[in-house]
This record gives sequence, C-alpha cells and structure tokens, in this order.
Amino acid sequence: MPRFDVDIPTRDGVSKGTLHVPDGDGPWPGVLVVPDIFNTRAVFVDMGDHLASLGYVALVPDVFYRESYAPFDRKTAFTDEGERNRLFALAGSLTNERFTSDASDYADFLLARPEVSGTAIGMHGYCMGGRLALVAAAGLGDKVGATAAFHAGGVAVPGDPNSPHLGAGTISGAVFVAGAHEDQGFTEEQATLLRDALTEAGVRNTVEIWPGHHGFAVSDMPVHDAALEQRHWDALAELYGAQLS
Repeated sequence: MPRFDVDIPTRDGVSKGTLHVPDGDGPWPGVLVVPDIFNTRAVFVDMGDHLASLGYVALVPDVFYRESYAPFDRKTAFTDEGERNRLFALAGSLTNERFTSDASDYADFLLARPEVSGTAIGMHGYCMGGRLALVAAAGLGDKVGATAAFHAGGVAVPGDPNSPHLGAGTISGAVFVAGAHEDQGFTEEQATLLRDALTEAGVRNTVEIWPGHHGFAVSDMPVHDAALEQRHWDALAELYGAQLS
C-alpha cells in the first residue's frame, strides 16, 4: 500500500505527517489518526498502514509541530518527575482551540486529496489524542462523520470548562468511546456523564470501559493488550463502515 510523507499546511505553520492509501482504485473515505501524548512514531505509521488495508486513506499528523523537544522514554516518562512535568507541559501547549484549528486544517487536507471520497472524515485518537478527537468533533461539525476515542482521559470532567463532553451539542457524527478500567482519568461516573451528554444531544454513541489498562491499543506501550487492540480495530471497522460509506 502506498505511503507518503506529507507537509500539511495549517494556520500556524506546517505539520509533517504520513498519508496511507489503499491499494487499487479509489477514492476511499478519509480518516484522521490523532496519536497519544508521545506523538507520531513507528507504531502509528503501522496503524496508518493497517487502516489503508481496511480501505481508508489515513492521515497521521505531527500534533506537536509547533514545539521543539527531546524525545521521551515511554518506560520512564510518567515515573520520572522531571520528565513527567516536561511531558505534561508539552501536552498542555495543545489547547482545545489550537487543536480544533489544526484538526480543521487536517480535515481540509484530507478532503482535498484526489484519493479521498465524501465530504466528511472519520477521526479517532488514543489517550490524549482521544480527548482531542472529541474536542475537534464538537468544533468541526458535519466535517466529521464519525469519531472514536480509546483509553482517553479527561473527556467528561464535572466543573471543567474545557471538558469535551460540554461540546456534545455540536457533534454531528456518531461517537465511539472505549475507556480503560482502573483509570482515574475516565471513571464509570465519567463514562455515564459522557454517555448522558451525548444521548441528550441526539448523538448516536457507544461509551464503554474495556478490561485493559490505559494504553491497551498501542503496541509499543507496556500495557498493550493484543486482544483489545484487535477489538478496537473491529470497533473502528464497524463505526467507519456504517458512517463513512
């Protein structure tokens, strides 16, 4: 399957990314993949290839293109206080407003490609990227036909004016969310809050908590669960197959 390095123009500069295209004659639906807090890397390139094998043109952008930073060790980034602070400061630089702007540009880039069909994209993310995908879904309206988030935290936080669940009323496509168990960033109570917000807004939704730890779907994470990774691919194939055809 063809894979291209691409420069994605945004209002604040250029994000480098990879574009993954199915074999054969298109066009095909477009999908935006939002990486986790460690940003795009080999595992997300592989994920883009897998999406192409399922019949989608996948775009994997560098979400931290504005920043210059040294790489993180995924095994110690959360346990080393200095590295944890540096990592969270980097993540904090990507505000709701910034990412919504970026996601609109990423969607426009996809929809303008000759390989891509339709007028709406799919979008999904992991951990931090799952939260950002839900934020962007509220900001992009009918430009997004389906959104998914896997082991995301902070998506339904009472009293937080930046919580994504508050934007449920402007989401136009279907939503699928699979949280991690024993995750204080997405508890059963928060899952209920998100589900209720989406349902009251008339958004077709599935909100679940799966029996895996935060990071279960990403194969280079220590808590990766192969069975749950496959389950997430199956969920995406069902979601996108129903909403982006």
